[in-house]
Amino acid sequence: MARYTGPVCRLCRREGVKLFLKGDRCYSSKCAFEKRSYPPGEHGQKRTKLTGYGLQLREKQKLKRIYGMSENQFRRYFEKADTMKGITGDNLIQLLERRLDNIVFRMGFARTRREARIFVRHNHVLVNEKKVNIPSFLVKEGDVIEIREKTKETEFMKDILASTQRRSVPEYLEVDREAMKGTVKRLPQREEIILPVNEQLIVELYSK
Repeated sequence: MARYTGPVCRLCRREGVKLFLKGDRCYSSKCAFEKRSYPPGEHGQKRTKLTGYGLQLREKQKLKRIYGMSENQFRRYFEKADTMKGITGDNLIQLLERRLDNIVFRMGFARTRREARIFVRHNHVLVNEKKVNIPSFLVKEGDVIEIREKTKETEFMKDILASTQRRSVPEYLEVDREAMKGTVKRLPQREEIILPVNEQLIVELYSK
């Protein structure tokens, strides 16, 4: 499955909830979901009652779209979460949160996860002083994530920091915005990850 490259506001409308895929725009009056909260398409305003399977599928699609992944990628994360100790749903969310592109986004070094993914791919991010250009790289406790020196000096990066200055940083991260550097203090816990998703329905979907 190829990565989705169309208008991301349609994804929020399709899922019936804000997924915050466009950064500042999602908090403004320009947000497409605020104007048209019904699904896109000719029959978008028709009321439909979802079956049990339909509810499970929508939860999976929401989580996939929040983190920007294909079906194959997502299934691999689920299979890995299922082999780990603990609750499979919690493990799945934790694995997704540990992705490098998500950590860059959470630290406020990118306005969206999509932008963070581009940053990582283009070698703008260092992990423990080494270039890492794999967005799916899983960070560990104690890892230091930093924007490379040349990128720090650009107006583009300064604009991003200005745009994200009011964004709260999760407690499991420690960020020095002036140095554009952050540390993973510990691995994230499910209760501190706020997502409009019921992961138990995803577990039920894949367990059939």
